[in-house]
Amino acid sequence: MTMQAPPNPIIPGTSRMTPNPHPAYEPRRAWLTAVLLFLFVLVNSMDKMVVGLLAAPMMNELGLTPTQFGLVGSSFFWLFAISGVLGGFLANRTPASRLLVCMALAWSVCQIPLALSSSLAVLIVSRVALGFMEGPALPVAVHACYKWFPDSKRNLPVAVLTQGGGWGIIAAAFLIPAVSAHWGWRANFYVLAGLGVAWALLWLALGREGRVDEAPAAAPQVRATAQARVPYRLLLSDATVLGCFLLRLAAYWGLALCLTWIPAYLQRGLGFDHAVSGQLLALIVGANLPLTLAIAWFSERLLARGVASRVARGWVSAGMLVLAGTFFVLMLWPGTSPVVRVGMLVLGCLCAPAIYSLGPAMLAEVVPSSQRGAVLAIDASVSSLAGVLAPLITGLLVQNVAGARGFELGLALCGVVMLAGGLVGLLVVNPGRSRRRLAAHAAAAPDDGLAPAAAS
Repeated sequence: MTMQAPPNPIIPGTSRMTPNPHPAYEPRRAWLTAVLLFLFVLVNSMDKMVVGLLAAPMMNELGLTPTQFGLVGSSFFWLFAISGVLGGFLANRTPASRLLVCMALAWSVCQIPLALSSSLAVLIVSRVALGFMEGPALPVAVHACYKWFPDSKRNLPVAVLTQGGGWGIIAAAFLIPAVSAHWGWRANFYVLAGLGVAWALLWLALGREGRVDEAPAAAPQVRATAQARVPYRLLLSDATVLGCFLLRLAAYWGLALCLTWIPAYLQRGLGFDHAVSGQLLALIVGANLPLTLAIAWFSERLLARGVASRVARGWVSAGMLVLAGTFFVLMLWPGTSPVVRVGMLVLGCLCAPAIYSLGPAMLAEVVPSSQRGAVLAIDASVSSLAGVLAPLITGLLVQNVAGARGFELGLALCGVVMLAGGLVGLLVVNPGRSRRRLAAHAAAAPDDGLAPAAAS
């Protein structure tokens, strides 16, 4: 008696003759992975914030001048972008699960010298090392998440994952002062080291490598797409890829100001006291979290109804950035009260971050999965340039223009960057067109020396 092949898996809501191109998609396991990666990004965010929140006690005890402390703070980003790109290419060749655990443990090791030493050189070297190890964190986490979710379901889990950054800021704002009050400022670095180790153990117990990209024999066309390869010169010159890079860089300009100059603007520019300005910053970050999830959900619903990704992802993210830029530019409007300016500031900060979840999803649409880790890392590294430029340029404006006007000129410049980025994004971002264009080159593309190794 001959054995019959098992029937193809069926997509829910379709006829029984429709094979499921993603039978490796396991919703419960996939969402567990998304939650674990949310915690990974949360720990990563707290690592970034800790030195800024410990500025006063560190400067007082170690006798650091503002210039020296600024050197410690900025040293985190010296190798951040470089390591992000290197880590992305490594993610093409190495299982993401392995990279995640290694990064978390390395973060923990880098925290210990900060707790033990009073040497400026040791502090700087430790922060440089920490920045180098954290550079690939977000793109590798997104790459790992995409291995569990098919394209049509990627918006929401990545929105959840990136929420870890906001919740990390909130958690650090409460936890770090409390730890300092009870055990001293050095204890915070031991706590963060422990959190890194705890996350690594949690991932080793519960985390796994996703297999959605590795379509089974039931859907060879999906597997062929996943394994296709395109020369990087074509990927990095594609209009959609470059448009996503620009959208994220423009949005990151606003995030950099939120973390550096907006608290000072609220206090020195608008006259709010330290407590109120802290509450307003928490309002900005806290309100941003549910809105980002709502936008990702809305975009995913549009995709489910058959709306093209150019609209559901590209126009939504670019349109939100245009809206954010408009609010920032309007802060120069004469005669507006401090309350109205705060309102425009909050609205501008709320609208910009949609690209953080929708941008990687668009890149994943057009980039073969075998090259996705590198392109996501390049995307994050390009945007980090705004983290260097925005605080510096705004600082020059604040220094040379008296009162609140200097801050507002810096915010208006941010608005111009967002408007320009959003308008260009509306015109050039088209994942469907880019996917077709790049697919036409995949089969016959010459080797550019960056091919990924065979899967582990």
